[in-house]
Amino acid sequence: MTSEVALVSAGRHGPDWRSFLRSSWPLALGMAALALPTLASLAQGPWQEESGVHGVIVLVTGIWLLLRRWDDIVRLRRPGHPLLTAVLLGAALLLYVGGRAFEFISIEAAALLLAMVGVIQQYWGLAVLRLLWFPIFYLGFVVPLPGWVLDQITLPLKEFVSWLVTGGLAQLDYPIGRLGVTLYVGPYQLLVEDACAGLNSLVSLSAIGLFYVYLLRGSNAVYSMLLLAMVIPIAIAANCVRVAALVLITYYLGNAWAQGYLHNFAGMVTFVSALLFIFMLDWILTPLRNSLAQRSRPA
Repeated sequence: MTSEVALVSAGRHGPDWRSFLRSSWPLALGMAALALPTLASLAQGPWQEESGVHGVIVLVTGIWLLLRRWDDIVRLRRPGHPLLTAVLLGAALLLYVGGRAFEFISIEAAALLLAMVGVIQQYWGLAVLRLLWFPIFYLGFVVPLPGWVLDQITLPLKEFVSWLVTGGLAQLDYPIGRLGVTLYVGPYQLLVEDACAGLNSLVSLSAIGLFYVYLLRGSNAVYSMLLLAMVIPIAIAANCVRVAALVLITYYLGNAWAQGYLHNFAGMVTFVSALLFIFMLDWILTPLRNSLAQRSRPA
């Protein structure tokens, strides 16, 4: 049985992985040779940090998003373009080797994603690649942000959050001042840490919010990007509430209370609240989403 017949028969009764792997074992072996070292590096590095805790969730759910479209993949399958495949895989391998050699995990992970795009294009064609644009884009959240990017974004975010919190509490007549990212309230001094800047929750909220929209609302690109843009002020506002709450806890109960259990609890409550606000925002924007969906339908 050829691989194409095996895949077509799988479309009716679920994926026939045994037949698929038997006919495409070089593909599976090559991707595994690239993916396993990268996944090990991610597990030992970025996924253990607060800025990358969403990585495993995104990887598992992203693969699930790909597999749930298997029937459509089989239906739309067409031969790929070898020249385009050579360009994509050539660039991916160069980036992968460079990232691996110089321990740039961001480049290495991005190269692996590019290699996956090249393989999909070769084995299933451009129509399938267009079909899977959202799962591929979503899997991009697995790629950790480079350290220099984190540094460039985190400091301005911390200063902005500190400025907003100081200004807001000052309007309520609290004795609060600010020097950079250090807040002074009463006799206490608080340093706004990286976790309170909002960048970690911004990336995680973006990934989870987009997953929610795609799963329940479809893959309208305009609406997905609109909600993604709205995640940014939501994450910043949520972390302003978090920092303000910790400042008030410190002011009324002391530094020991703010830096203990309540510190982590405030972070968890902030993230959940922001996620619920995204769901509420999606509900409010229902008319807009329906209008965009109608415009995208063929006449």
